Amino acid sequence: MTLRELQKQVLQLSVRDRWQLVQTLLESLEPETRSVPKQGSLSRLRGIAKGAVVSSENMAADYITYLSEKYQ
Repeated sequence: MTLRELQKQVLQLSVRDRWQLVQTLLESLEPETRSVPKQGSLSRLRGIAKGAVVSSENMAADYITYLSEKYQ
């Protein structure tokens, strides 16, 4: 039986039977699609949020350089 044939037959079922079929299908998919986090995934991300420490003097100098280059 092809998928198209199965779909055709399912659409001939009553609404109650189709809901029951949907519930059965969802329950059958749940264990197969439940994701298990891999160990070590977070350790690879450690330090990703750390940024370089930038002083306000460096920021001001960089901004001045940016503006002077932009408006030349």
